[in-house]
Amino acid sequence: MENLALIESFSEFKDEKLIDRVTLMVILEEVFRNTLKRKFGSDENFDIIINPDKGDLEIWRNRIVVKDGEVEDPNQEMQLTEAQKIEPDFEVGEDVSEEVKLVDLGRRSIQTLRQNLVSKIFEHDSTNTFNQFKDRTGELFTAEVHHIRNREVILLDDDGNELILPKDRQIPNDFFRKGDNVRGVIDIVELRGNKPRIILSRTSPVFLEKLFEQEIPEVFDGLITIKKAVRIPGEKAKVAVDSYDDRIDPVGACVGMKGSRIHGIVRELGNENIDVINYTNNIQLFITRALSPAKINSLKIDEDTKRVQVFLNPDEVSKAIGRGGHNIRLAGKLTGYEIDVYREGVEEDVELTEFTDEIDGWVIEEFKKVGLDTAKSILELDTADLIKRTDLEEETVTEVIRILKAEFEE
Repeated sequence: MENLALIESFSEFKDEKLIDRVTLMVILEEVFRNTLKRKFGSDENFDIIINPDKGDLEIWRNRIVVKDGEVEDPNQEMQLTEAQKIEPDFEVGEDVSEEVKLVDLGRRSIQTLRQNLVSKIFEHDSTNTFNQFKDRTGELFTAEVHHIRNREVILLDDDGNELILPKDRQIPNDFFRKGDNVRGVIDIVELRGNKPRIILSRTSPVFLEKLFEQEIPEVFDGLITIKKAVRIPGEKAKVAVDSYDDRIDPVGACVGMKGSRIHGIVRELGNENIDVINYTNNIQLFITRALSPAKINSLKIDEDTKRVQVFLNPDEVSKAIGRGGHNIRLAGKLTGYEIDVYREGVEEDVELTEFTDEIDGWVIEEFKKVGLDTAKSILELDTADLIKRTDLEEETVTEVIRILKAEFEE
């Protein structure tokens, strides 16, 4: 392989990978020096001159002239008669420089050299990509669908970088076609071997926060602060917002007239229901707002256990719990408290714990997790709704209903 052909192939890498001239020269010299070490045992007495722009490459080996028959290290020394073939007036003790042609390295060394070069440039490119995206973790990002697999979608950005959108980071009703532009946040950036792995997420609460920043000018400008956002992707979300300017209504500014401002965010999230609430340091008021649209009569907070007992009228309980328990679960995440719901003004009701002789404790706990802690709170719901809220088997729910009905029929 001629020097020029090899250097031209290097220039292809330079153009394709957008490596600057100085960096390419450093990589080239490192690869060539490693090859010389393997071939000659040392590279200390070699000068390497590379000009990638012009396609020039020169390797010079520097040795000391010694008397004939006294060469101990062929890489460091050259006998007098050989030196005088280069320049007749060379004498013992002088330095002699001789150009080394690539073909002199041997076909195998050249093949190894090229493989190492490809590896080094790929490693450099991967490291640059990793560093570039590592600094952008949490940013909103748009890329195009390149390939769709069962467990992930492969995306490409404008620079040809590959990003991955795993199934568990897609909103449940997401549907993509090749060529679609997809938005998400850069969630994880890691190196797998020498290859960067960039994970995009559409389920992260950060994605919701970044959409607020993009769609609502007051949030982007810092006039409105998002204190916390929690989500059940594709179902429901709650966002606590605050403003240090008393003239700004943070909830009104985020929602807009008839929901005009938040509509685009809801559509991006697959019609996810978004509750925007005013943040407050008053924890009682904050919990009350977090359980909206339910109206709370009173509540009792235990700071030691981070639990709160919430008392409501019977007709408000289902609102507080929400479909599938989403409302009470998100309110707990938003406030940082475990919320227990209790009914007020219910006559002849019985606590579920009174049925431990007939109903397994773990089944009772499953009902209590979604705020169903009395007999009538369960009996006022139909079987299908109970199954959906608790994820219990139909047979179990049916048996619980039978036991509870029997209590009131006696």
